[in-house]
Amino acid sequence: MKKIIITGVSIFLIGFLAACGGSGDEAATAESEEGSAIESENGSTVILEASNWDFDQEEYTVSAGEVTIQLKNIEGYHGVEIEGTDLKIDGDGEQTVTLAPGEYLIYCSIPCGADHDKMTAKLIVQ
Repeated sequence: MKKIIITGVSIFLIGFLAACGGSGDEAATAESEEGSAIESENGSTVILEASNWDFDQEEYTVSAGEVTIQLKNIEGYHGVEIEGTDLKIDGDGEQTVTLAPGEYLIYCSIPCGADHDKMTAKLIVQ
């Protein structure tokens, strides 16, 4: 019985540590080089790359209408919310919202350390 518990805890810790680690994936690098806002006929997609205490950009600009927000945790475990909307993503994931023109505050919704309160970005919707 003791071996089963130890094995279960070990598997959990390995999975947890793998999820919290950074990504050396070439695909993630290629997306970063292309930019973080992609326009299509179905709306806009914003790719937020979250590291410890910051996002990959201070501002993201998209067209008004349907906007898909993708969160990718590069380092640490983060979530996002956008002030004035119902959008909430915990960990890696995506959600689509309809946004009117204006400026919105994006912030990390999961306490992630000493500078968590500074982990913000601006979403400009035109």
